[in-house]
Amino acid sequence: MSERSAYVNESGGHPVPAVLAGVDGSPQSTAAAHWAAGEARLRGVPLRLVHAWPWLTDGESAFAEPDDLPAAAQRVLAAAAGEVRERHPGLEVRTDGVLDAPVDGLVAAAADTDLLVLGSRGRGGFTGLLLGSVSMAAAARSSVPVVVVREPGTAGGGDGPEVVVGVDAQDPQDEVLAFAFREAALRGARVRAVHGWDLPPVFGYAGGAVPATEIAQLEALEAKLLSLAVAAERERHPGTAVVEDVRLGAARGLVDASAGAALVVVGRRHRSIEFGPRLGRVAHAVLHHAQAPVAVVPHG
Repeated sequence: MSERSAYVNESGGHPVPAVLAGVDGSPQSTAAAHWAAGEARLRGVPLRLVHAWPWLTDGESAFAEPDDLPAAAQRVLAAAAGEVRERHPGLEVRTDGVLDAPVDGLVAAAADTDLLVLGSRGRGGFTGLLLGSVSMAAAARSSVPVVVVREPGTAGGGDGPEVVVGVDAQDPQDEVLAFAFREAALRGARVRAVHGWDLPPVFGYAGGAVPATEIAQLEALEAKLLSLAVAAERERHPGTAVVEDVRLGAARGLVDASAGAALVVVGRRHRSIEFGPRLGRVAHAVLHHAQAPVAVVPHG
């Protein structure tokens, strides 16, 4: 069985329904739609383009018929679908309008798909921000992996030979590693497994320079833990090259490794609470600063 067919049919032989991309007419969402189209081709599934917007009425939460969709929403979807079909001929492209707040609508629409793809910023917000509130909130709440894509030319990345994945070698997450290895196999890329570690607090209390020999010993231990963490996925994907990369500082290591990468993969723990932050500090930093598309994979 090929890597592609293993990816598409891994859940009891049922194909992945679709890759979903949120569009709103912004350059970033157009870039996300094209990235999602390429991903849909790799997976052999349709692409769904979804435009979500809030609609305030006197007690009515949604229109009954598709013909009631506002003309502006139809134009956004038609324009995005036209661009995608022109660049990706033969790809099945579906469009859907969702009458809901953008985050709620996109997260709900993605629940029965395998991947949600969003632009880093939409039409609203401040132009100086690298990541918009919709992308951040969706990445924090979605039950499926979310890929955040920047507009081409603003942050680089996206076509490199590596899929970079952040690994907590002391608490590796199977879902995150499996996603990264499958994405690398689809692209014929290698995996760069980055484990960022920090010096134990005792060194900070002691003050002064840390002996190089002790740093080397600690780094060697972290490297062994990383090897153990990726061993199972190495065995499942014998044709995928793997680079094990141990660095001081998790977020900085991933951001540095993102330059020229095809994709950066980080994890995000499922949370049962409805309020408060849901992205860890590493995922948050990578989403804001990585130079490649970033996949946030829920786990736990």
